Amino acid sequence: MEPGKEFDFSLHARNQKLSEKLGDFTFLKTGTTICAAIFDGGVVLGADTRATAGPIVAVKDEMKIHYIADKIWCCGAGTAADNDKITDLISSKIRLYQMNTNNEPRVDQCATLFANRLFKYGGYIQAALIVGGVDFQGPSVFTIYPHGSVTKSPFTSMGSGSLAAISVLENGWKPKMTEADCKELVADAIFAGITNDLGSGSNVNLCVIKQEGSQFFKNYRITNQRNFQANLSTKSLPVEVIRETVRPLSLPEVHLEILDGAA
Repeated sequence: MEPGKEFDFSLHARNQKLSEKLGDFTFLKTGTTICAAIFDGGVVLGADTRATAGPIVAVKDEMKIHYIADKIWCCGAGTAADNDKITDLISSKIRLYQMNTNNEPRVDQCATLFANRLFKYGGYIQAALIVGGVDFQGPSVFTIYPHGSVTKSPFTSMGSGSLAAISVLENGWKPKMTEADCKELVADAIFAGITNDLGSGSNVNLCVIKQEGSQFFKNYRITNQRNFQANLSTKSLPVEVIRETVRPLSLPEVHLEILDGAA
């Protein structure tokens, strides 16, 4: 390993002292359901739209499907800021590669860039990613974990609602699916995460990627609509005056002195 390229542990002693005084540092619990599946000729990515801050629903319309290139998109679970920044970074690297070589980027190339970046920080970048896209090798989906490990599969799911979502994908996915069937399957998987995980909620967003390009479907499926409105109308009643007191308002006397020569 080259000198200066090894891991830096210079702040370990400082963090240990802070931990002794303030207690152990813990990550804030997050919640998400993201998934992806391959169909005959393309990929469908799906995500819910709820962003949480511990027990609080912070955002009800969070964008969890990120643009990387024209035929490569990425779903992110974990810390929203980490997902936004790392996808912006890799997207810029992919764009520079296109400008320098005039070549279309590959999906596995994009997944490698993500994995190397996450591995470098040892899991402190809280980003669990699903990269999907289409290149000359056909459609492909990669699952990238926060510590940098990568797996390739025809369908996958990540996030706190992934257990419910993956059960739907395993039950319904089959090779050579049509685009319409795959969209419904991914939407059903995200809906399963929304209805069975408190950290996932709101609506379902989809992104369909084919050789011709990509198409984003915002609020493809709207869930948990409120079908009733509470009747909170109140009847106004007259207020009875018990007693009335009038007190004169006394103002202090103000004396103004005009100095000689003042305008």
